[in-house]
Amino acid sequence: MPRHRIGVYPGTFDPITNGHLDIIQRATHLVDHLIVGVARNDGKGPLFSTEERLHMVRTDVEVMIANSPNNGATIEVQAFDILLMHFAVQSNAGVIIRGLRAVSDFEYEFQMAGMNARLNANVETVFLMASDRHQFISSRFVKEIGRLGGDIRHFVSPRVAEALNERFAVEATNGDRSKRVQTR
Repeated sequence: MPRHRIGVYPGTFDPITNGHLDIIQRATHLVDHLIVGVARNDGKGPLFSTEERLHMVRTDVEVMIANSPNNGATIEVQAFDILLMHFAVQSNAGVIIRGLRAVSDFEYEFQMAGMNARLNANVETVFLMASDRHQFISSRFVKEIGRLGGDIRHFVSPRVAEALNERFAVEATNGDRSKRVQTR
């Protein structure tokens, strides 16, 4: 009987981008069950709450599955707030999936993979290179472009673009209020 391969694709996903979705889709060719782990990571000061990020990731994954050929792998989305290696072990995962966009990502990811291997040599880290059309996309750049009024529709799903635009409108309104209060 073949072994059931479980993988974890961790991230903050603040917000989830088309690049993340590409890695998720491609990771399903490597594992039988993929757990997309949404890190709580409140210390990073995310734009969206964990619950909002979970909802965005789940919605985008559901749409991706509905619109993509199914290779038989299942995908689950979970929040986590423990050490990644502990989350992987708790999830019975034998593989951690990491996406690489550029050489600058490699050094950090290489160090992280080394530390994770020291914590648990039974869990492998697999790197997937970003597709050429997604290499430049990062959540940080998407937020910056959107906050400054740029078009982000090519980088995120329509639902995520809408959520970002709504959040930026609230920020702009609150910013205007605080400026008025300070001038009085």
